[in-house]
Amino acid sequence: MSYRNVLQKLPGKNFILEITVFVCGALVMIYEIIGSRLLSPYIGASTYVWTSLIGVILGALSLGYWLGGKWADRQPDIKILAFVIFLAGGLVSLTILLKDLVLSLIAESSAGLEIKSLLAALLLFAPASVLLGFVTLILIVFALGIGLSELRIYYLHKTSDLYDIDTEYSRVQVFQTVDPKSGKKIRAIATDPYFIQTGMFLDSDELVFDYANYYHLLQHFKPDFTETLMIGGAGYSFPKDYLQKYPNAKMDVVEIDRQMTEIARRFFRLETNPRLNIIHQDGRIFLNQTDAGKYDAVLMDAFGSLFSVPFPLTTIEAVEQINRVLKDDGVVIFNLGAAIEGDASRFLQAEFKTYQQVFSRVYLFKVNSEYSNEQLQNLIIVACKKENSVPLKSQDPEISYLLQNFYEKIPEMQIDILTDDLAPVEYYNSSGQSSYKAKN
Repeated sequence: MSYRNVLQKLPGKNFILEITVFVCGALVMIYEIIGSRLLSPYIGASTYVWTSLIGVILGALSLGYWLGGKWADRQPDIKILAFVIFLAGGLVSLTILLKDLVLSLIAESSAGLEIKSLLAALLLFAPASVLLGFVTLILIVFALGIGLSELRIYYLHKTSDLYDIDTEYSRVQVFQTVDPKSGKKIRAIATDPYFIQTGMFLDSDELVFDYANYYHLLQHFKPDFTETLMIGGAGYSFPKDYLQKYPNAKMDVVEIDRQMTEIARRFFRLETNPRLNIIHQDGRIFLNQTDAGKYDAVLMDAFGSLFSVPFPLTTIEAVEQINRVLKDDGVVIFNLGAAIEGDASRFLQAEFKTYQQVFSRVYLFKVNSEYSNEQLQNLIIVACKKENSVPLKSQDPEISYLLQNFYEKIPEMQIDILTDDLAPVEYYNSSGQSSYKAKN
């Protein structure tokens, strides 16, 4: 006997079970999707996170199907079904109540990203082995879960001017902090637990982060540029700087997340400009559809989570498309996070070799020259279509400073180029994250 038999005894109520199953199934999917938003500020939103979430929830569902079926055969009472659903709501509240504590502990551990993702999914999203026995005490969890979460958001907003925003593609945190280099206040965007993705001084317009200055190398490698494409907008720090410094040049910015552009307008002084064309589209799709020979330069600054560049933008097929949309003497400037030596250098090794397959000249620059080669850091790849090498000297003091950080020889590893069929970017960057955590 099952709950269906019970429902059949209720006149006109045969549809209740079907509706209940449908709604609960939909809620499971919503819970799974929201799970990635809860985890991303602490351990990112990589393939590892999604795989762990999906695997754990599917495993938990299978266990629930088995236990629920046995229970229904023994005690086919509609009150039990209703109580189980109520307790499930209590577990959701418990997830909200404990998420920051649990995820902070997991993020601070020295385990690899694969283990962290699995632990987070198991502890927060798998059903509890023992559940509270009294309905009143679950009610307490409901109140605490919602109340403490709202108090935390209010506290962070008041102390750090924090805005926690869910966009179509990521969870974005906008907040005020202090730039450790200058000591000045900045407004920042973070989409992962380790790095600020972009920042803006509250009282001035100069670039906050050193890596962004390296995009100005385009004036050294392609002095006559007028048309530039930038893939990745975020807070639009460099596009604003570009428009200010190059009054005769235009820029197209491809940003996949429309809400990120709205955040930039609201918090980062992005204004409408006839020389700035913003396209809300996937970067790889835009490259595939753009006319050949359109741009003097392509600037790459697209990141997913942690140190991971979206893999469709890293492969040789993507690099060939970048090469196609450039003019004959065009240049690419690509920001990435990696080490130069050791396990954390595998993404750099693979990407550098991939660019060498397509472009005549490929250069590497260390943004922070004082960092060791084994240290995870911002690195800049500059790739030129023309065969003639460009002298790494300049009369411009700012450009000359950047050129001094040219890194001449990359220690080679036995590693393949990246292709659409094989691009383990997140696997490589998992090593980078482990290295970073071990040294910080």
